[in-house]
Amino acid sequence: MPTNDGDLGKAISHVDPKPALDGEHPGYETTDVNVSGVVVFLGGLMGFLVIFFVVCFGIGKLINNELADEYGPTDKWHSKSTLAGGGKREDLTSNAVMQQKELAQMTQSFPTPRLDTDDGNQATADLHAREDLLLTHYSSNNGTVRIPIERAMELVAGKLPVVAQGAAPTTLMAGDAQPMPKAPLTAGFARTGYELDAMEARKQKMSFAKAEGKE
Repeated sequence: MPTNDGDLGKAISHVDPKPALDGEHPGYETTDVNVSGVVVFLGGLMGFLVIFFVVCFGIGKLINNELADEYGPTDKWHSKSTLAGGGKREDLTSNAVMQQKELAQMTQSFPTPRLDTDDGNQATADLHAREDLLLTHYSSNNGTVRIPIERAMELVAGKLPVVAQGAAPTTLMAGDAQPMPKAPLTAGFARTGYELDAMEARKQKMSFAKAEGKE
């Protein structure tokens, strides 16, 4: 039934949705695949990729040579990294981590003494810790024996001459005073604030661990 006014009076044709099949139109491809055309296409594609990579490699070498000429030849301070992979990027390693590793490796190649790195407080604490090990413990190195400094002071004091007791006191003149030795304010060594905070934190951690052990 027509729905538009312009279609009134026109005959409705019934179109068969199925195409007609005959000898010239069987409904499928009757020729073979052009194998030579496919091979030529794939060969051309591979050749293009090879030429593309060769051109990119040549451009990269040209840029590297230009940079080397601009910054000069490499020396021991700018040599290639000897990290794992020969300086190449490691899998799952961020750029910042690789830069820190290369910086640490480069700083070790500088002659001593070196300036402090980012964390100078920790370097000072490590130095004092090594000094404490040498001054407060027994050790030996190549036939040289080290003893604690307190024990060394006792041995030196035992070899000093003893002042005779009961000697007649000398008469002081007017304005003179008996000299009295005074203890120094410090022993010539003072911990830094960073070390004191670290020692306090270590003490609290040990106390907490001891309290947990008792429970």
